Amino acid sequence: MSRSVAPLFRPFALSKLSLANRVVMAPMTRQMSPGGIPGPEVAAYYRRRAESGTGLIITEGTVVDDPVSTMNVDIPNFYGPALDGWLRVVDAVHEVGGKIMPQLWHVGMARNPAKAPHPELPSAGPSGLTMRGFPGLTQPGLQHSEPMTREHIRRVVEAFGQAAADAQRMGFDGVEIHGAHGYLIDQFFWAITNQRADEYGGDLVSRTRFAVEIIEAVRRATGPDFPIILRFSQWKQQDYAARLATTPEELARFLAPLSTAGVDIFHCSQRRFWEPEFEGSDLNLAGWTKKLTGKRHRRQRRAVRRRHRLVARRIFQGHRDRRPARPAGARRVRSGRGRPRAAGRSGLDAQGAGGPLQRAAALRARGARDTVLTPRAPESRRKRGARIGPIGAIHPYPVWDQPRRT
Repeated sequence: MSRSVAPLFRPFALSKLSLANRVVMAPMTRQMSPGGIPGPEVAAYYRRRAESGTGLIITEGTVVDDPVSTMNVDIPNFYGPALDGWLRVVDAVHEVGGKIMPQLWHVGMARNPAKAPHPELPSAGPSGLTMRGFPGLTQPGLQHSEPMTREHIRRVVEAFGQAAADAQRMGFDGVEIHGAHGYLIDQFFWAITNQRADEYGGDLVSRTRFAVEIIEAVRRATGPDFPIILRFSQWKQQDYAARLATTPEELARFLAPLSTAGVDIFHCSQRRFWEPEFEGSDLNLAGWTKKLTGKRHRRQRRAVRRRHRLVARRIFQGHRDRRPARPAGARRVRSGRGRPRAAGRSGLDAQGAGGPLQRAAALRARGARDTVLTPRAPESRRKRGARIGPIGAIHPYPVWDQPRRT
């Protein structure tokens, strides 16, 4: 298999979205927006990623306007006073030639009411069922709250549409809708958490209705040319073995209404990208999605602890002409060993990179003025006291060493 990463550095174009390369910063929850409002530090954080040459930045999950949409007061909102903060973010990224989209999010039953805003309100889900790891419980599938009413569903759909309209008004380059990892939209997709008997429940196609209404609302609010990405996954945080579709035929039925509703790009989140999705073919989930829909797709790799070095090694090894020269006296943070994979496998359109864009050695306290990423810090430097920053830069404020999944 070819080890060339040249396809990652080719331009990408879709409608009004034009990218200098196909390296995409994946969304990573940071909980660094006190009171749900992103401050100047958040704008500087994303600006540095754009300055490093990232083709497209997708922000951390940012929640829509619903009282129970978030799980933590420091997760950024995408409504009200928080919009002024996001305007600073998009301006900062565009000033250095970057492209950026917000990820629109509702956590659903993954919320712990005791630790979230409005603790007096129960969490919302298609059937109100607890999930594995729900606070204080070890057994999933218990009734925690009443199923979402049609009126509540309507309000959430409108909140997604309004958030997309605000993103377009502020100058964002598109939006990503978070429909993966066991959060609200995915809870409607998944039969374990969606046991409704109305039009929002039933078979796999019927369970896409909530997402379809959100996508249609976003499309109506933004017009025909505004890029819409949908992130989806087979696996759930609550069950890594979960599968929405067990055959290509089921996957085709699942994707068809979502594509028709207005999705431009599918973001296929996979824990082990090198594993075939179905027997009899070496295509992974991203490959099957493109084959079945003809739409562009972005693959997010989750290689389970090794994902950071796998992706980073893939980007930089064999492409040394694009790696910045190491300044005299700068310290090198060496990459761990990983298996390079072919950049063009399965007709890949863009590659999501999380850890490599979140991590670089923050060694200012140790006397290093410059840091070049190559790109995994040794264990001794990954303790909480040695914070990690972007490629080719040093973080002036704390971030998570191991980013939370969104």
